[in-house]
Amino acid sequence: MSGINDFAFKMGTVNGTGSASANSLLMQAIFRMGIPVTGKNIFPSNIQGLPTWYEIRVSKDGYTARPSEVDLVVALNPSTYRKDVAAVRPGGYLLYDSTWPLDPALVREGITILGIPFGKMCVETFEKDRDRTLLRNIAYAGALAALLDIDMDIVGQMLNEKFAKKPRLLDANHTAIHLGYDFAKSNFACPLPFRLEKMDATGDAILMDGNTASALGALYAGATVGAWYPITPATALMEAFKGFCEKFRVDPDTGLNNYAILQAEDELAAAGIVIGAGWAGARAFTNTSGPGISLMQEFIGLAYYTDIPAVFFDVQRCGPATGMPTRTQQADLFSLAYASHGDTKHLVLFPANPRECFELAVQSFDLAERFQTPVFVASDLDIGMNDWMVKRFEWDDNYRPDRGKVLDAEALSKIAKFSRYLDVDGDGIAARTLPGVGGKGAYFVRGSGHDKHAAYTEDSDAYLELVDRLKRKIDGAAESLPTPVIQRRDGAEVGLVMIGGCDAAVREAGDILATQGIAVDVMRIRAFPFAKAVHDFITGHEHVFVIEQNRDAQLRALLAIELGVPRDDMHAVLDYGGMPLTAKVVVDAVSAHLAGVPA
Repeated sequence: MSGINDFAFKMGTVNGTGSASANSLLMQAIFRMGIPVTGKNIFPSNIQGLPTWYEIRVSKDGYTARPSEVDLVVALNPSTYRKDVAAVRPGGYLLYDSTWPLDPALVREGITILGIPFGKMCVETFEKDRDRTLLRNIAYAGALAALLDIDMDIVGQMLNEKFAKKPRLLDANHTAIHLGYDFAKSNFACPLPFRLEKMDATGDAILMDGNTASALGALYAGATVGAWYPITPATALMEAFKGFCEKFRVDPDTGLNNYAILQAEDELAAAGIVIGAGWAGARAFTNTSGPGISLMQEFIGLAYYTDIPAVFFDVQRCGPATGMPTRTQQADLFSLAYASHGDTKHLVLFPANPRECFELAVQSFDLAERFQTPVFVASDLDIGMNDWMVKRFEWDDNYRPDRGKVLDAEALSKIAKFSRYLDVDGDGIAARTLPGVGGKGAYFVRGSGHDKHAAYTEDSDAYLELVDRLKRKIDGAAESLPTPVIQRRDGAEVGLVMIGGCDAAVREAGDILATQGIAVDVMRIRAFPFAKAVHDFITGHEHVFVIEQNRDAQLRALLAIELGVPRDDMHAVLDYGGMPLTAKVVVDAVSAHLAGVPA
């Protein structure tokens, strides 16, 4: 990195001081300049007072993974000065608020230190204390616009759009942005050696977070019921769904809602509501994170055992227990794949970015109804809460929901007897009816032992028939799940395997390794149970690395259990500290192993 349209910078501030607006302004301005950009919000699990960072990576080549080092740091939080100065690459820059004397903690050889009196300028310019605090962030955004050559016409236009109906705030923000911009222009050699130049690389792209994209996918899939209990980092998903429903799911003639959203008393209740709605024929879902999945286990087992469709969005975070609610991880794989007590196995989808959050959300509802079972969409905090640059979503207006095997009154009239759990076709999927169909379509749903006619029984043969049918159904579903995405290079004997949010870093690592003479193939698994192509990829490479963000190599373990591949044939690359994965972690691990360096 470090050049034109190829660098990274970050801001270190205090949570609750208004820096999010300034950081978003910077990222979106760069995007509007036609330059590929991505942002990572590293924030604490409190409302105000703790350290927060926002990292922006500019990449003319379109790389969106978190950078391993930054070229410039804006250090505005004294409690993190030492950490901030250490993050600057050799030859980089550090920008601080020179209202106060230079703190010795900011002094380091090999970097350039720039001071701008943001606090002093804001005190002298604005009367209200709150304005002085908030607008200091806009002032540093202005300074960065000068230092990095961000188009000020675009910045001004964005401020006009945001504060069009608030003239006092509009004027104040324009004043603040020019405080920083004019000072930097007058006192420093602007722009810096690394800077921005307009491109035309974002025309078919949008900026969106995964939670919003998942909510939009649920809307397009026809979901009408959402039940949830608030939890970081998943809360925004249902909030976005509510906003979409208020706009698109209100009957224009009556003004009545064509949807129901319930904030339950806890996660278990939310799961129960979703399962009840699914039994009644609605497309229903809940959104949660690891702690919620733990609490929902009993109801997940009920839906599996009684063939009821339901969708669960799991936006993963660091566990166990409360863990670190605002840090990302991929540590719920065991909890999802085999959720609940007894012998279970579930369909799990792994989106890698917001576009796939949208696409797989739609597919999840079709799969849930086709196979009459819970389906999990497993993203993570990085995907769910950060804005990503992705290609514009596509939609087929001819789409019709796949309701699966549903018998209506006419179909029932043509059969002598309806048996709810009778596997007529041999695929493990029995036909269902919906409440209200009446007559012979009625049946009793029970979580206790039942036979193919839905009658209570504790007969061993009936039980074996039931659970073997469920296994046959889930195993057979693998052919209908999203297939893995595979990138191949000529002569590659090394294979990199991963899921979800590791995608950007692993693909970038593959490109870096190629420049070092190491050809690698890359496979991103998109669903569990695994497709046959996953087994073929792993067994077709001399060296296989499974990259994941958890301590216990859960993906590697699932591959060994389900595919029969010896664990020792797959080398684990684990990064589970809570930060988004970087390409450097992967490159270093692969290079060291191939060189014979002990882990």
